[in-house]
Amino acid sequence: MGNLGFQEILLIAVVVLVLFGGRKIPEFMRGLGKGIREFNDAKNNVKKELEEGMKEKDQASTTTQP
Repeated sequence: MGNLGFQEILLIAVVVLVLFGGRKIPEFMRGLGKGIREFNDAKNNVKKELEEGMKEKDQASTTTQP
């Protein structure tokens, strides 16, 4: 399942072209790009919030210890 050769990728591209048509592909790719961008933004926000929370926890634990 892991190895896709040139012929397989070409066959998939031809099938997508036939199914969606030449005019729908740019619109589809634009939507896919927006979705990936939104996913990455959300992922980065969650990562940033976790890092900030860990810093706050470390600061709180160091200030309360003698």
